[in-house]
Amino acid sequence: MAQQIADRRDVDFVLHEQLNVAQFSANEKFEEYNRKTIDLVVSEARNLAIKEILPTQKIADEQGCRLEDGKVTVPEPFYRLYQLFCEGEWLAMSEDPQWGGQGMPRTVAMACADYFNGANYAFMMYPGLTHGAGKLVEAFGTDEQKKLFLKNMFTGKWTGTMLLTEPGAGSDVGALETSAVKNDDGTYSITGNKIFISSGEHDLAENIIHPVLARIEGAPAGTRGISLFLVPKIWVNPDGSLGEPNDVVCTGIEEKMGIHGNSTCSLTLGGKGRCRGLLLGEENKGMRAMFLMMNEARLLVGMQGFCCASASYLNALDYARQRIQGKNLLQMMDKSAPSVPIIQHPDVRRMLLTMKTYVSAMRSLLYYVGFCEDMKRITEDEAEAEKYQGLIEVLTPIAKGYVTDRAFDLCNLGMQVYGGYGYIREYPQEQLVRDCRITQIYEGTNGIQAMDLLGRKLGMKKGKPVMDLFGEIQATVARAKKVESLRAAAEKVEEALNKLGEIAMHMGTTAMSPKVMTAFAHAYPFMEVSGDVVMAWMLLWRAAVADEKIKTAKKKDQDFYDGQFKQLDFFVQSILPVTLGKIEAIRNTCEAAVEISDDAFGGK
Repeated sequence: MAQQIADRRDVDFVLHEQLNVAQFSANEKFEEYNRKTIDLVVSEARNLAIKEILPTQKIADEQGCRLEDGKVTVPEPFYRLYQLFCEGEWLAMSEDPQWGGQGMPRTVAMACADYFNGANYAFMMYPGLTHGAGKLVEAFGTDEQKKLFLKNMFTGKWTGTMLLTEPGAGSDVGALETSAVKNDDGTYSITGNKIFISSGEHDLAENIIHPVLARIEGAPAGTRGISLFLVPKIWVNPDGSLGEPNDVVCTGIEEKMGIHGNSTCSLTLGGKGRCRGLLLGEENKGMRAMFLMMNEARLLVGMQGFCCASASYLNALDYARQRIQGKNLLQMMDKSAPSVPIIQHPDVRRMLLTMKTYVSAMRSLLYYVGFCEDMKRITEDEAEAEKYQGLIEVLTPIAKGYVTDRAFDLCNLGMQVYGGYGYIREYPQEQLVRDCRITQIYEGTNGIQAMDLLGRKLGMKKGKPVMDLFGEIQATVARAKKVESLRAAAEKVEEALNKLGEIAMHMGTTAMSPKVMTAFAHAYPFMEVSGDVVMAWMLLWRAAVADEKIKTAKKKDQDFYDGQFKQLDFFVQSILPVTLGKIEAIRNTCEAAVEISDDAFGGK
């Protein structure tokens, strides 16, 4: 039974029918990327994912990473794979060719990432973090720093990481203790300890460039006093050659529930007093700079979780079509009736439709965020660019927090479809559950994503980005209302949107009142209902497109388009009523979570 990754028909639907990404070729920035080129690029990514990356998924999970004498080795297949990945110039797909990128639309890069991460996202963390670190150099580096680091990172010759977390400062980054002291030559001496560092030490590349958050002596407390530094594993000389090893030591690698192929490390900086770094950007503005990478990383994590769900769904679908067990329910009394594939059983169909519906909507959402990035890049209208940036920022906590929560739910369903076999390592479903689980935790736990949505994004720029999002949803509702067969569903989505608007006002007001603690006790349910409405929007949008296409579609596409209507019906009739109930629960503003005493929780 072949393991699956992503549905190419659905990938093409989102790219070409929902978002029409070939339109970007009319712009000089993307003139090479017409539909033919886009399809060739996605096909190449798919081939690499299926033929080279996917076969390493189980092997890497079993081999894991090893620390010996301060050096970390990765799973054996990764060495050749990383070379192939870099030779194909896949690491910086949407970046400037002068720095080693391919200059493709971000939306197309998302489609490629869909395949790559579905094949083995533990491997993809190495190039993924490298890309994010490179973006920091591109955005905040001096001309000299760009010359020294950027092309080497975007081509994969050197890799990158992100050093935030410390033993005493997890989600509370402002409590970090890593220090920086300026030297006479303009470099900084860095001292501190970092933990949970993905790709923190390995032997895939000749150098690792660590963006490190630290506090310069005398700087203000909290996040206001944090600066960002580039700390190479091996010092880079002014002429670009490699110098002496820097004082960055791996003191351990974590034994994790999943993503065993990625080296999650504890690092000591300056244990011998010889760790040097270069200031990246301005002093005391490191946290603001790091948010650039963190936001990209959060979208990457959303993609990681989604890809686990997509693979789990396709595996479950394939299994359900082949697994023969039990009679058709309508023939239960017929002793001579044969056993049938389990896809004929109503509860299995319910699970599969649940998975299909969310996977479809999540793919559309993630690609749409990439689409907004492309629109921001090509427009010459400053107000329009600001609008798309606002949409990206509002949708980021949903694309990370909501998506990964639903993705984990879907991976559990994917295991359930397999029954007992899903729990056994011989089959891929249990690894997808294990690998997916971390996506709800790192790059800001999903509770933090909910707090970000409520505390920062809801009132950002006096609420304009949220209103812009509501406007985009309303435009799709208006489009669908013109279609007789979609009108009822469109009205249900509109009702949910209006209720969300009301509860957003309620939450915003409560968060500004003495009941702020109560408001944030409901931040997570608020993110859930916001995500539900965004999912409904994406499904309604897809159905509106399908309605236009099905009239002239070939026979082979009829079922695909019909599936768009069925998943919309399922979500509107089975999920949205629950969403409306959750909105009413939020409106109640129950204070029990903040009023209960610590001792009343029990456990003593």
